[in-house]
Amino acid sequence: MKLSPLLLASACLFSANLFAQTTLIKNVNGYTMEAGALVQFHAVKYKDDIIKTVYKQGDVLPAKGDMTIIDGQQKTMLPGLIDAHGHVLNYGLSLLRADLMSTKSEQDAVAIISEYANKNKALSWLQGRGWNQVQWPNKQFPTAASLDKVIDEKPVVLGRVDGHAIWVNSKAMELAGIDKDTKEIEGGEIVRDSDGNPSGVFIDNAMSLIYSKIPTLNDEEVQHALKIAMRSLASVGLTSVHDAGIYSDNLDAFKALTDDNEMVIRINAMLDVTDPQWRQQMAKGHYRSGDDMLAVHSVKISADGALGSRGAALIEDYSDKPHHKGLLLHDPFDLTKLIKASMEAGFQVNTHAIGDNANKLVLDNYETLIKQTKTSALRHRVEHAQVLQLDDIKRFADNNIIASMQATHATSDKNMAEDRVGSIRIKGAYAWRTLIDNGVVIAAGSDFPVEYPNPFFGLHASVTRQDQQNQPENGWYINEGMTLTEAFNSFTMGAAYAGHQETLLGSIEAGKKADFILIDQDIFKVAPEKIWQTKVLDTYVNGQKVSF
Repeated sequence: MKLSPLLLASACLFSANLFAQTTLIKNVNGYTMEAGALVQFHAVKYKDDIIKTVYKQGDVLPAKGDMTIIDGQQKTMLPGLIDAHGHVLNYGLSLLRADLMSTKSEQDAVAIISEYANKNKALSWLQGRGWNQVQWPNKQFPTAASLDKVIDEKPVVLGRVDGHAIWVNSKAMELAGIDKDTKEIEGGEIVRDSDGNPSGVFIDNAMSLIYSKIPTLNDEEVQHALKIAMRSLASVGLTSVHDAGIYSDNLDAFKALTDDNEMVIRINAMLDVTDPQWRQQMAKGHYRSGDDMLAVHSVKISADGALGSRGAALIEDYSDKPHHKGLLLHDPFDLTKLIKASMEAGFQVNTHAIGDNANKLVLDNYETLIKQTKTSALRHRVEHAQVLQLDDIKRFADNNIIASMQATHATSDKNMAEDRVGSIRIKGAYAWRTLIDNGVVIAAGSDFPVEYPNPFFGLHASVTRQDQQNQPENGWYINEGMTLTEAFNSFTMGAAYAGHQETLLGSIEAGKKADFILIDQDIFKVAPEKIWQTKVLDTYVNGQKVSF
């Protein structure tokens, strides 16, 4: 008798479970966090997807028996690392689009998109991301005119590295019906030339004028991008990601992948309040898949823009742009309503705030609304918490608010951050040490694809406050650096705690999921400046090795 594909799959699953063997990985140089301290171990035993025993110094390994044994060959083992703030779909799409991250000038970026256009003639819209005018000689925003010289018959849309601005050609503006008479959008800016004509750069909410004209992806395209992204993330040692703001179609794609057993890593997804269906999604309550590969119990709100595009909302003028204080993406009254509605629905609120004004507004709301809604236990978060008034820092711990921060933002922003905010405000920026000393939990991430997702880049930046060329010497405001143990904790237990998953993930200990990685060097023994060079040899999720 020939079994149907469905029955065959069920039979295979039953057979695998029935004869599942316990696995012992021995002879490893293991590190994990335990009760806030770094501890070492030399072997791990797990069955199916759950860790059963962790063997420390002096512990005797069990007899082989009915057990699969893997020799770790003294490779360093760590818990699977967790990125507390990334954008999985956008990262997957970035791997399929023009990469402008390493461009040295506007002309360099134009050349790359021109080459991409020649290789992708079937595309109706040409897209890419990663440009950063701060890294270019003139530090000026690019223009549509430079793109028009090489591509004038197809629309071009290129995202800035921080995702808070786009650079387009004239064809894109034509299709969107944008001209000199187009009115500004609240919470956004159309960058214009001296004659008032749109120059080709759109910031924050103004990006919707262009994005609304781009054809939407179908279900198959979304799932394809997600799978590409998750496999790439696993290859750098990430076994779990907090996806910072997703729409309903994105959530449906994750659920479909979960149902088909095609989730590569764990996703803790935040509902994005800009999704027209976010309230309906929230009304369904929390979601947790049976295999713990997908969880939804939080909401993502963006209070302001980014520092590099001068969209971060500041209390006083930008130091390098008088009479400009940045952009609030929601009216303060509306921001309060969004936060309150989410808290009342029992959802953790994770609010993007970069400028000191945005952070103050968010903390003001949290301080009041957490008491009103009695939701301190939900561990509400500030995403980025980048430029803070020193007086506001204590309010994080006082209100059980988590600082979800990205260390590589500091080393990427160091060339422009002080220009933007000046020598006084910079003292409250990227202030990891001050936050930790005030008892604040830091959950680490990268904000990929804004930054590279490699968590070892983040560990390196956390400790050295230097770029990968070891600049600046002695570190950028090194007084705000972390110890390596603190940084490691922020990518493991800190991130797990921020996702309400500290009993499930974040450390290698009995009862937790068998998520771990093997790497090519001992990060606790190499010189700090070499941490970023760490390579991941193997990644295990649910006790199964992920193929990259």
